[in-house]
Amino acid sequence: MTQDTRKTALIVGAGKGISASFARALHSDGYRIALAARNADKLAGLAGETDARTFACDATRIDSVADVFTELDRDFGHLDVVLYNASARERGPITEITPQGVANSINVSAYGGFLVAQQAAKRMQPRKQGAIFFTGASASVKGYPNSSAFAMGKFALRGLAQAMARELSPEGIHVAHFVIDGGVRNSTPDRNEGPNDTPDKWLDPDAIAEAYMAVLKQPRSAWTWELELRPWVEKF
Repeated sequence: MTQDTRKTALIVGAGKGISASFARALHSDGYRIALAARNADKLAGLAGETDARTFACDATRIDSVADVFTELDRDFGHLDVVLYNASARERGPITEITPQGVANSINVSAYGGFLVAQQAAKRMQPRKQGAIFFTGASASVKGYPNSSAFAMGKFALRGLAQAMARELSPEGIHVAHFVIDGGVRNSTPDRNEGPNDTPDKWLDPDAIAEAYMAVLKQPRSAWTWELELRPWVEKF
């Protein structure tokens, strides 16, 4: 049997918006794709577009994450790119949000990122190559009212990415964090550009994917560890 030598990519927290656009971009570039989400059924359409394997995965559970990587070891043999795109919000005033909701927000946004990144790094270190990407948000660098839980999770994820970049870059592994500072078009039903909207008010997920691909293809003599993306109308 001829070994498949194509590059491979795993996206955890896959769905509409950024992750879907990135999956399509990777597929167009010749990658084999794996998509993971809590509800794998929702990935059927995207998987059909990108010839992807799909996995049901709870990124906050050690065993669930480990199972995905074990299956990929068997079916893909190696991983070249891993994107952690999952997050969770618990909105509300600090006096009203529930501890359980806050714990879930931090676990999905940050702890899950650690579990996925640890498994990815273990597989990339022996080959001394690979890329581990994290999708951040405005909340990665600035806290907003009624969004303290999300800020805690995203600040933690950014800290993880920064520490990993300094630790793993000398070993040939490119770690990058993307601050998505603004709303993403079509990622949710209430974020569709309307006739009265300012042109390009929303971040275009395909444009974001282009930026991810550009960072992925950077020569290692000039790697980016963090890239901040915002629409031209967004305030700094």
